[in-house]
Amino acid sequence: MEPLVLPYRGKQPRLAEDVFLAPTAVVIGDVTVGPASSLWFGVVVRGDIGPIRIGARVNLQEGVIVHLDEGFPVVIEDDVTVGHGAIVHGATIAAGAQIGMGAVLLTGSCIGAGAIVAAGAVVPEGMVVPPGTVAMGVPARVRREVTAEEREALLARARRYAERGAEFRALLAQRERGNVP
Repeated sequence: MEPLVLPYRGKQPRLAEDVFLAPTAVVIGDVTVGPASSLWFGVVVRGDIGPIRIGARVNLQEGVIVHLDEGFPVVIEDDVTVGHGAIVHGATIAAGAQIGMGAVLLTGSCIGAGAIVAAGAVVPEGMVVPPGTVAMGVPARVRREVTAEEREALLARARRYAERGAEFRALLAQRERGNVP
């Protein structure tokens, strides 16, 4: 099984050489994915009506959906973690941020550098989560500052997923050659 990578209306996805794409990932249209990033099983990134830009060492975990509205491109900067089952829709996520499992970022929302959106939170349209803060709830509200320990953990998590993505890429390459026990 191969990931589904499709052009749409003349826009071809552009993926760095070392991106890990799980076999069930789907990437369509005007999408750019930076080095050492990973799109895990069941991820859908659909750039059919505008651009989606994903930086370096970004990990989109299982079941993440990334889409947009006209006039609201998606930008995910470097070292971002987007947890299992989250939805990023026409949003901007600055470097080093973390989006928790099942969170929803609605059109025009902006997540600041090093911020955390808690699992299950819904960030309303146009909301700005300031850098280095934690937003939680439905609708999301900024509750506190990110601690020094959390800040270190965010970057460590991004590095671990970059390493894990490289391992899985190598494993899939071995499998294609028939070398997996």
